Order: sequence, then C-alpha cells, then structure tokens
Amino acid sequence: ISTIFKYAGKEGSVPRLDRFNSTSWVKKKRELRSKIKDISEELIKLYASRNSVKGTPFKAYAEEAVFGSEFIYDETVDQLKAIEDIDKDLTSDVPMDRLLCGDVGFGKTEVAFRAMFKTIVNNKQVFYLCPTTILSKQQYENAVERFKNYPIEIALLNRFTTAKETKRILEGLEKGTIDLVFGTHRLLSNDVKFSKLGLLIVDEEQRFGVTHKEKIKEYKNDVNVLTLSATPIPRTLKMALSGLRDLSIIDTPPINRYPVQTYVIQENDLIVKDAIYKELARDGQIFILYNRVASIEGMAHKIKQLVPEARITIAHGQMSKNELEDVMEDFVDHEFDILLCTTIIETGIDISNANTLIIYDADNFGLSQLYQLRGRVGRSNRIAYAYLMYDKTKMLNDIAMKRLQAIKEFTELGSGYRIAMRDLSIRGAGDLLGSEQAGFVDTVGIELYMQMIEEEMRRMKGEEVPEEEEDISNKSLVEVETHIDDAYVSDEDIKIEIHKKINEIDGYKKLLEVKHELEDRFGKISQELEVYMYEEWFEKQARTLGITNVKQSDREIEIEFPKELSSKIEGDKFFVKAYNINPRFRLKYLHEQIIVALTLLNQKEHFLYYVVPLMEEVINQVKE
Repeated sequence: ISTIFKYAGKEGSVPRLDRFNSTSWVKKKRELRSKIKDISEELIKLYASRNSVKGTPFKAYAEEAVFGSEFIYDETVDQLKAIEDIDKDLTSDVPMDRLLCGDVGFGKTEVAFRAMFKTIVNNKQVFYLCPTTILSKQQYENAVERFKNYPIEIALLNRFTTAKETKRILEGLEKGTIDLVFGTHRLLSNDVKFSKLGLLIVDEEQRFGVTHKEKIKEYKNDVNVLTLSATPIPRTLKMALSGLRDLSIIDTPPINRYPVQTYVIQENDLIVKDAIYKELARDGQIFILYNRVASIEGMAHKIKQLVPEARITIAHGQMSKNELEDVMEDFVDHEFDILLCTTIIETGIDISNANTLIIYDADNFGLSQLYQLRGRVGRSNRIAYAYLMYDKTKMLNDIAMKRLQAIKEFTELGSGYRIAMRDLSIRGAGDLLGSEQAGFVDTVGIELYMQMIEEEMRRMKGEEVPEEEEDISNKSLVEVETHIDDAYVSDEDIKIEIHKKINEIDGYKKLLEVKHELEDRFGKISQELEVYMYEEWFEKQARTLGITNVKQSDREIEIEFPKELSSKIEGDKFFVKAYNINPRFRLKYLHEQIIVALTLLNQKEHFLYYVVPLMEEVINQVKE
C-alpha cells in the first residue's frame, strides 16, 4: 500500500498538520475509515435488497432501431456504450440503478430518450424528475420534438401548470393514459400515482433536498432508475464505485463541438463592447458575470451605456426562487440579449444560443469554478468566447495568475477530467456518496480518500486487502538518504510523484520498472536514489517477515530475525545461500534467534544491494 499522497483538498482549504510521533493522524484515518465503512455498508445493503427484487425484463422491439436511426447526429462511442449498458439493464430481471455522468451537451439526454422509448414500447410509464422548472420545460420540449413521430402522450407538471391541467395529468398518470411525464419535485407529492411506472429518470439528484431524496429512494426499491449527472467522475472514484453502482460515463464531446476560445485580459470597456456587438451580430446572447449584488444595478447601467440597443436583465442569489426562474425563462425565450448575473449560473440549464461569457474579477474564482462557469457557453456548433478579466489596478499574485493561465490552457473539450482531481472530484465524491463526503475529503486529501473507499469496497466484496501499518513513529528500519536533488528534478509536484512511485516498490521487477521510467524521463539516477529504492523494497520484506530490530552503522548492518521465523530457517542451507551472495555475511544465534550480520570494506557499495536478495531467499524458504 502506498503511504505517500499528494494532498489536494477544496481550493483554498489549508490542511491541519499533525506532529510526528503523535497519534492524531492515525486517529484521524481510523475515524474516517469507520465512516466510509458505515456508508459502504448502507449502500451495499440498498443494492443487495434491490438485487433480491425480481422485475419484469423488457423485450426488444423493431421500432427501437427505427427510433435510434432518427437521431440527427452521429452517436459518440461513449453514447453507444451507455445505450448498450442501459439496454442490458432493462432486459435483465433485476431493476436498473445506473448513474450516467457527462458534461452538459455531451449527449446524456439522447441516451435517456432511448431508455424512455424502450420502456414505453414495453407498455410502461416514464417519470422524469428535474431540479428546476426551466429544466423540466426544456426537457419536455426536447421530448415533444424527439417523439413527434410516435403516438406517445407526454405531459409537463410544474408550478406553471394550471389547476385544470394538473387534474387532467394526475388522472392520466393513474389511469395509464399518459406515457411520459416531466416535472419538478411537485411529482413527488402524495397525490401523484402511477398506473404502471417502469422507469424513473432523476436529473442532478444532488440538487434535491433530503425529504425529496427519501421519496426518490422509495421509488428505487422496484423501479428501473437512471440518474443523470454533469459532475465529472475521476477514474479512481469510478474504479472504487464500479462494484457498487452501475456507472456509465460520457466524456467524449459531440463531433460538431468546438473548444471555447478563452482570453485572459485586463478589464477593458472597448473589448467588452466589441465582444457584445460581435455576439449580437450573429443573433446570439451574452452572459456577463459580475459577482457583487450591491453594485450590480450600477454595472447594468454602465453596460447599457456601452451598448444602448442591447436588452439587459439581472439575476442574483438574493432574488426568490420563482423570480430567478422567471428571469431565466425570459432569457431562454430570447426576450433579453444579456444576462448580468452572479455565480448562480454555475450549474443548471442549457442555453445553446448564449455563446459569449464575460467574467469580471476572474482572479477571485477557483480553478474548477472557472471551468464550470465557462461551461455555460459553447454548447452548440458555434464557436464560443470567454473573456476572463481582472482589475488593471490590481497586482495579481502568483497563484491567481497560474489559475487564470491554467483555465486558458484547458480549452480542450472534456478537459474537466484533468482538473477533476481538484474541487470537481471532491464535489463528485459528495454527489455520489452524500454531501458530507466533500468535508471528509479535506481531512486527508482526495487521493488518500479515494484509496480508502476503494479498499473498503474490496473488503465488502470479500477480497483480501493488506492492512496498513499504524506505526506512529514513522521511523524506517534502515536509514538512507531519501532527498531528491533539485539538480535532478526541481518541481515539487514531480518530486512527490517520484517518492510515491518509489514508495510502491515491492520487488525487483517493480524496482527496474521505476528506475527505467525515471531514467527515461529525467536521466541517469544517482546511487543515493537507487539505494533509496532498495530501502523501500527492504522495508516491505521486513514487514512480511516480521523483522522489527535492525542495527546499522556506516558500513555494517545486523538484522535480528524473530523467534518464529528463526525456527523455520535451515541454518546450514541458509548460510550457504548467504555466503554465495556475499562471503562477508555472518550468522549468529542469540536465544534461539538468528542474527544476520554484514560488514563491507568498500565505502562505494551499500549493504542493501546484498541484504535485499538474501531477504528474498528467506521469503521463498519460508513459503516452501
């Protein structure tokens, strides 16, 4: 097990350091492991109970192929794989519970439509749950267009639905005359009853409250469930959860999509004016992000002076939920050209006509937040533009400048997966396992947290996972130089990566692999670095053999074998092997314990070069 991890918590979070020789770090990890265990057990119980429920497998119909062929775009490889996975789930006798992840605009909706169609041709109803009124309306309109060639009855139930229409929909759902219903949490009310519900689709489940989630959980017992999420899932989290939740990931962008052209510039009214006019000239819309509610009205007035003919509306977090939804609805309907807003646009709806984003004081935002905000544009086959502006009177610190440069470089579509080891992955862990998870991550950092989840999942599945040594002394049995010289590698992040690779050496094959990789990347390694590799291998051997007592001086080493190990070793045979490795090996007996000693005359050599092969012989002999 690797014990070196690069700490990555939420941007701006400062880890609390623990002292060497104190028990606080061990306690912290033990506490976190027990929490992870509780969560894992709860999830495993939920999935075990689902697996014990027998559902009715759906049949395949010829119309499905016709419906698929009517999709006006070419499916991406990831989309096809997700469609295939869901098809297998729906034709099995165990109810589906699949999580479908992918950036907005990467084609999750079409995958969901295929699942809906299969459900409806199998004479079952579909319930599509959205976190916001606007999203429910958008998805309803998409469905009406996509299913227009088929006699499918589609309904929309949200706060804008009239009382008369609501009564008609509720009756239709109970009688089974409505095949597909879109709606917000209104659909989770007790008066909503289905005649033959076959599929529940939940869009962005983490945005629902606790009571709504409980209601969703009730449905999950015996109904096929497909959960959609735009939260990027890092590979490690995917591996950790793959034995528990069925996951499909779409991280290849559609063929006709372009990366967002990103500019990092000082605040400049002329550039703002030019960018707005450029977008208006192609009948597009603009997001202007200004994160100060107190002076947002003044900013609206300033923009109105720059571009008098532009229609501007304002949205911020101090408005009521209904007010916000009304503003967004008007913007979606193109009643306004510019939406001047705070970070409330960070997650949510898809406005393919908005393809210019201007962010004021961009240096105040975190890397993942900038990535999420930039994701609001570039959702169609038009080239989109993002202007990240900072105050020209302000001296940017090194971190802010690096952050802005990084977002500029991450223009490749789907690059959120590379930023994902930071805030996005932390949010991802929270979304998938419960919101408190994101807080746990800050305690130990995302990398160690991921490993702990993966180990717990493996234990739950009955696999053997080596127990981590909880030695608070942090003292190695053999003292060697573990410093990596700046002349060899100067970047601190890469140094941590090298330490981690060396930390994982547990055999000659792995040692050669690491050595070859380092020499290929950075040039010939020093003897000190090679000895460090041997020392890591020796520490693993010592742990396997239960060796805890080693005496060391400049050119001499004495290794005391424990009694139970000494009794398993044939002294004469062992001595011959030791002598063949190096004639200067000596064997001594003390209270039925073997002590192996080696003294070297040559300062240029290191005793670990001889000790490690001998330990391998002992391990092999004990195994026999």
